[in-house]
Amino acid sequence: MMRALALPALLAFTLPAPLLGQETPTKGDLSALTGADVVFLGEIHDNPAHHARQAELVAEIQPVALVFEMLTAEQAAQVTPDLMRDEAALQSALAWNDSGWPDFSMYYPIFAAAPEAKIFGAELPREEARAVRDRDLAEVFGPSAGFYGLDEPLERDEQAARQQMQMAAHCDALPIEMLPMMVDIQRLRDARLAETALSAYADLGGPVVVITGNGHARRDWGAPALVERAAGEVTVAALGQGETSGDAEGMDAPDGSFDLVEDAAPAERDDPCEDFQMPQSN
Repeated sequence: MMRALALPALLAFTLPAPLLGQETPTKGDLSALTGADVVFLGEIHDNPAHHARQAELVAEIQPVALVFEMLTAEQAAQVTPDLMRDEAALQSALAWNDSGWPDFSMYYPIFAAAPEAKIFGAELPREEARAVRDRDLAEVFGPSAGFYGLDEPLERDEQAARQQMQMAAHCDALPIEMLPMMVDIQRLRDARLAETALSAYADLGGPVVVITGNGHARRDWGAPALVERAAGEVTVAALGQGETSGDAEGMDAPDGSFDLVEDAAPAERDDPCEDFQMPQSN
């Protein structure tokens, strides 16, 4: 997800599962996550409980590598074991306060939960995201694009579903002509996450844990699906994290064929669509 759109895209890139011909994901046994080579731990970016749960699972899995959607490769390369032990120093080295992501205090426990893990960054550079306006998707990504299907158009139904989700994620305020580009950017981000996770696995073996938004952690067409497409021998698991809906038994669950879905209390937040609302004229 684009950082500036983290709040309006709380459960972005999701669609009611019946519309995708899938069963609604349900809670399951944690064993679904603990035996995979690459584990995707989804989140709503501004929900502290989701990050606390990620830290718990990272402590249990003890991955050899942690891949963060929130870090560039250059930022990740600066992380040393000494920095991992010092929250303030790590925050400063990563220039986190300038990144647009939620408060570092929510993310630091994830780093601390696996102090020996090597850190990888999978954030898509802005210049690459912008390049899809004028260049072919596969050309922007590079020589390995075919491994992740970026040299092929999406099926019509999937393209339409993704565009609908992009519109909803942006409070129905996007010009229709922008939707294909936004879908292309999402595909680039998914592919970058998948490629970074596979690079970490090739270098170090498993398990590898990927920290990312729910939309990227979808098993049907997100980064896990691209890992399996590119390297079918690598086993994958994915957690989606939703939010409870008041006193209702159900929850605002992330759809997309996760191995496990858990819920937490909603984060306190302002109306994420306020920035998209035009002032009313008198």
